[in-house]
Amino acid sequence: MVLPSAHDVALAAERRAAARLLLAHPLVTSTGPHSDTFPLIRRHADWLAQRFQQVFGYRLLVEATYARLFKAGLGPGSGRRLERPSTGTPFTPRTYAYLALALSVLVTAPEQLLLSQLVADLRAAAVDAGIEIDDTGRQAERRTLAAALRQLVDWGVLVETEGQVSAVAEEGGGQALLTVDREIARAVVAGPLAQSRDGADLVRRAADPGFGGPRTYVRRRLVETPVVHLDDLTTAEREWLRTRQRREAQAFSELLGLEAEIRAEGIALVDPEGELTDLHLPGTGTVAQAALLLVERLVARLRPEHPGHPAVGGRLVIGVPVPQDLLSDLLDELIEEYGRRSNWQRGHLDDRAGFLAAVLDFLGRMRLMAPAGPVRADGHGLPEGYEETAADGRSVTDVAGARGQDRTNGCASGYTDGAWILLAAAARYATTVAVKSRTDHSRTDQSPDVTQEPLR
Repeated sequence: MVLPSAHDVALAAERRAAARLLLAHPLVTSTGPHSDTFPLIRRHADWLAQRFQQVFGYRLLVEATYARLFKAGLGPGSGRRLERPSTGTPFTPRTYAYLALALSVLVTAPEQLLLSQLVADLRAAAVDAGIEIDDTGRQAERRTLAAALRQLVDWGVLVETEGQVSAVAEEGGGQALLTVDREIARAVVAGPLAQSRDGADLVRRAADPGFGGPRTYVRRRLVETPVVHLDDLTTAEREWLRTRQRREAQAFSELLGLEAEIRAEGIALVDPEGELTDLHLPGTGTVAQAALLLVERLVARLRPEHPGHPAVGGRLVIGVPVPQDLLSDLLDELIEEYGRRSNWQRGHLDDRAGFLAAVLDFLGRMRLMAPAGPVRADGHGLPEGYEETAADGRSVTDVAGARGQDRTNGCASGYTDGAWILLAAAARYATTVAVKSRTDHSRTDQSPDVTQEPLR
C-alpha cells in the first residue's frame, strides 16, 4: 500500500478545515470572526464547490470578500433557529419579519445610510408588503428591531461606521452611520421564495433534494442533525442508507473528520473536536443542566425491555411515550434536589411550566426527545412528487409503531396532544455505573465508577 505524501496529508487537512468551517458557518467574510480560515476557502474554492454540490447538492459561492454556502432545509421541525447572542433567546416571528424587511431594503440601498433612514425605509417596505408592524416607539419593539439589525452586522451586511445599531433601542431613537454590503445582502436568502405560496410551502420546497433524491437528503440529514433515527427517513431513504452506510461513514470521515456511530435505531455522526454543533450536552447553564438530569431519569424509568433488530427477530424500538405527568413530576424533583444549591436561574424556578418547555425544546433540538406526532416515515413534510418507496420493492426495515405512539386518542391528527417521545439516542446519556475492585488491598470495599458518554 502506498502511503500518502506529506503534501497530500496537508492538502486534505486544509480542505477539511475549510469544509468544516463552511458547514458550521455558511457565510464567511474576509473581515469577520473566521477571517484566518477564509484564505483556505478561496484557495480550494473549486474543489469545495464541486464536493458540496456532489455530496449534498449545496451551491457554494466564493467571492473576493466573502464565501456563501447555500444550504437547503430538512423539512418541518428541523430548522436551526437564530438567537440573540447576549441572552440566547430565540428570534420571534416579529424579529424574523424585521430581518426580512431590512434585507429587502438593503439589497438596493446606497453604500452608506443613517440608521434613522434605514428604519424609515423598513417601515415603508412593510406597508408595501402589507405587513402590519407595531409602533417602533415601544421599548420592546425597538429591542426586537435592534436584534434583527445586530444579526445583519454579525453577518457583515451592515458595518457600523459611526455609532451602533443598538442605538435604535434608545429612548427617542439614537443615530448611527452604517455602511452597506449589498452583495452579501443579496446572498443571505437561500430558499426558493419566488416559487413558494407561503411559509409552510417554503419549508417543504427548501427541503426538496431535487435530482439527488434520497441519496442527497440522507446525507444532508446526517450532517445537519445530531442523530438520524430510522423513522426520520422514508422507505426509499432507509433502503439507500442500509446498503451504503459503511461507505458513507468513510466518506464523511475523509471529507469532514466525522465518525459514524451505527445502531439498529439509526446513525449519529460524532465530531471528536466538538466544533460542528451549536448545542452541547453536557453543557453550561440552567436549561442544559436540567436537561441532562431529566433525560438521565427518563432513560432509567422508561428503558424498554428486550429491544432488538427485526432482522434477527427482535422488536425495533426507536422511542417510548412519556407519561403525561412524569415530566413535570421529575422536574419538580430535580428542582428540589439541585435547583437552589446549583444556583439555577430564579426566573426558571419561579416559572416551572416555562422551565419545562425550555428543557423539552432543548432536548428536542438535540433529537433526544420529540413531540408525539407523524414522522417522515409516515409521509410527513415531504415535497410534492418526492420518492417514498424503495426501488424494485426491496425489503426495508419496518418502522411502523417504533415510537409506540397512541394514534387513537387526543388531537384531530390522531396523536395525543402535548405528548412527548423519549428517543433511542437518549440512552447514551444514561449514567453508567461500573463496579471495580480497588488496587489498594488494604481496602476490601468496591468503588463505583460513574461515567456519561456524550453524543457530540
